[in-house]
Amino acid sequence: MDDLKLSRAFTLIEPGPVVLVTTHDGTKDNIMTITWTMVMGFSAEFAITTGPWNHSYAALRDTKECVLSIPTVDLIDTAVGIGVCSGVDTDKFEKFGLTRVNGRHVKAPLIKECLANIECRVVDFVDRHSIIVLEGVAAYIDNARKEKRMIHAVGDGTFIVDGDTIDRKEMMRSKLPSGL
Repeated sequence: MDDLKLSRAFTLIEPGPVVLVTTHDGTKDNIMTITWTMVMGFSAEFAITTGPWNHSYAALRDTKECVLSIPTVDLIDTAVGIGVCSGVDTDKFEKFGLTRVNGRHVKAPLIKECLANIECRVVDFVDRHSIIVLEGVAAYIDNARKEKRMIHAVGDGTFIVDGDTIDRKEMMRSKLPSGL
């Protein structure tokens, strides 16, 4: 095996799909792109990594709610574009031609163009690690959407797209919660 710079080790452990996080600060909506996410078990608990350097962070702290919107590969340039501009001076819904959909439980909007949306409440801030723990309160999926392949950030400006699905449900049945 060849040596790999330790500073690049994080690119080997890809954390999950690219997620667009919407917030509403009481005045306006915003979207940020998050590439470091985590599922916390089989319940609807998730973690995202962000902090005060992101404009949306104040809204997360103040309102304690957001929506996780899951884009697909056809939205990669939108997701990257959202991530490289600031909500301080940009209406990202307008700039990227995205459609707001009112949530049922939170004031942050869902994104119609995304494959799925999860309305969430913030349940914890782990400041030491810049982690925000979220609890899902409602989830939606657009089953009619033709493109379903999600995108995964490697962390160095490159992305991986979902590919073939390999089914091992029966083999893992004893470890899965009932109903899956």
